[in-house]
Amino acid sequence: MTVDSTAARKPRRSSTKRSSAKQRPADEPQLVQLLTPEGKRVEHPDYSIDLTPEELRGLYRDMVLTRRFDAEATTLQRQGELGLWASLLGQEAAQIGSGRALRDDDYVFPTYREHGVAWCREVDPVNLLGMFRGVNHGGWDPTVNNFHLYTIVIGSQTLHATGYAMGVAKDGADSAVIAYFGDGASSQGDVNEAFTFSAVYNAPVVFFCQNNQWAISEPTEKQTRVPLYQRAAGFGFPGVRVDGNDVLACLAVTREALERARTGQGPTLIEAFTYRMGAHTTSDDPTRYRSSEERELWEARDPILRMRTYLTAEGFADEAFFTELETESDALAKRVRDVVRSMPDPEPMSLFDNIYADGHMLVDEERAEFAAYHASFVTDSESGPVSGSASEEGN
Repeated sequence: MTVDSTAARKPRRSSTKRSSAKQRPADEPQLVQLLTPEGKRVEHPDYSIDLTPEELRGLYRDMVLTRRFDAEATTLQRQGELGLWASLLGQEAAQIGSGRALRDDDYVFPTYREHGVAWCREVDPVNLLGMFRGVNHGGWDPTVNNFHLYTIVIGSQTLHATGYAMGVAKDGADSAVIAYFGDGASSQGDVNEAFTFSAVYNAPVVFFCQNNQWAISEPTEKQTRVPLYQRAAGFGFPGVRVDGNDVLACLAVTREALERARTGQGPTLIEAFTYRMGAHTTSDDPTRYRSSEERELWEARDPILRMRTYLTAEGFADEAFFTELETESDALAKRVRDVVRSMPDPEPMSLFDNIYADGHMLVDEERAEFAAYHASFVTDSESGPVSGSASEEGN
C-alpha cells in the first residue's frame, strides 16, 4: 500500500528562497489521484471507487457548503464577531473525502481546522463558532456524533486518538479511529509517540495528515527531509500519499485505511498533499512569506472547480443543480450570521464552575479576586460599564 518513487529518494536541493513550493510538484513522489486538476476521471491500480451521480453531487455539495461557511466565518472575524478563525480554504476535498469515508461508529479526533469533517459528522456549523467567539469551550457533545472537541494544542490529539483506538481494540469493537493533523504538527513529539504506540499495540487508527505545505510561515522542507508519508515505514506501518485536492481519491484511500484498521491490520498514515489557500489563521499574513505565483499555481488545482468540471462534462449535474446549491449556500451563510451575532455572553463567574468537584483553595482565591475585579466596575446609564478608578480620575 505504500507509494514508492525513485524521485522521492533523491536528496532535496537547498534553496535560499522563502517560497519554493511552486517547484515542488515535479519533484514530489507519485500520489494517488482519481480526478485530475482538469476534471478528468482516471484510474489507479491500487484504488478504485464507484459512486452514483447522486453521491458525486453530494460530495460536491459538501465542499461548496463547507467553503461558504468557512468564508462567512472569516468575514465575521474581520467584522469583530469572532476572536480568531482558522480557514480550511483549499482543503475541502481532503476533509470531505475522508469524512465521508467514515462509518457512524468510527471516532474522529480533529485539530481546529476540520470544519468539513465536522460537517460530515453532522455537527451544526454554528456550534464550531462558539469557541472562536469566546462564549464556550466547544459547543457540541462529542459522544453524539463521535466527533471530539477541537484541539488547539498542536499534535496532542494524535495521542488521544491512539489511546482511544487501543481502548476500542480491547473492547472488541470493529470500529476505527481517525486523527487529523497538519504537516507542522508532524514535528511534534506527541505525533511521533502516537506513531510508536499505535504500531506496537496495532491500534485501529488512521493518521490523516493534511500537508498544506505551510506550518504557519515555515514550508514543509523545513519540517522534513523526506515526504511525510514515508515516515510511517520507520514505525512499522504503511503510509500513502494522496492528492488532497481530489475528493474521490481521498475518499477511496481513507476507506481502505479505515477498513484495514477495523480488520485488525493496524494503523495507516495518509498524507493528503494539498495547499492552504488562505492564511494560517486570521491573525496571519501569508503574503509576508510566500509568493502570489505559488497561490495562483494551486488555484488552478482547486478541488471544487475540478469536481464541477467533471460533473458538468459527464452530465451528472445541470445548471439548475448549481443554482439551487447557490441558494442553499446563501441561506446557510445568513443563518450563520444571525446565530453568531445572537450568541449570549456567558456569565463571567461561570468560568470557575466545574473545575473541581469539591472545590480548591487556589481556585476559590482566584474566584474571589475575579469577583472583586468585576465589582470594581460601575454602570453608567448612558455610556455603559465604567471602571470605578477611571471615573474617579475623570472627576
